Amino acid sequence: MSAVEDRIAELGLTLPDVVPPLAAYQPAVRTGAYVFTSGQLPLTDGKLPVTGKVGAEVTAEEAKELAARCALNGLAAVKSVIGDLDRVVRVVKVVGFVASAPDFTGQPGVINGASELLGEILGEKGVHARSAVGVAVLPLDAPVEVEFLVEVTD
Repeated sequence: MSAVEDRIAELGLTLPDVVPPLAAYQPAVRTGAYVFTSGQLPLTDGKLPVTGKVGAEVTAEEAKELAARCALNGLAAVKSVIGDLDRVVRVVKVVGFVASAPDFTGQPGVINGASELLGEILGEKGVHARSAVGVAVLPLDAPVEVEFLVEVTD
């Protein structure tokens, strides 16, 4: 097991299997020194633990936990392309989408779930640029979706 996966285990987490594509795309694609993930939903064992809009059916705290799950799913997608998460040089950019009730404005706090987990797992390599965007609806009525760009080494 890699040092990164050891760190995931120390946090009491498990790197999941790669979430199979729900449409015509790949979970992650490498080009040169970069891996781009597709948008990762907070699927656990193939299911969403909760659906709906943040600020209505889903609390901000629940959504923050779901964003962390999205990050774990994203790391699994990265691993599927590079084989060993110790090859991650850094997370360059994270983009988070939050299916938001009309008056919900806490998107940055929700996406902190992904950002904070990446920092806990990868340390300085997990520090990244980021966007947190409120949207009307996400696939499968998911509350959050996260994608990222990772620099890797051979």
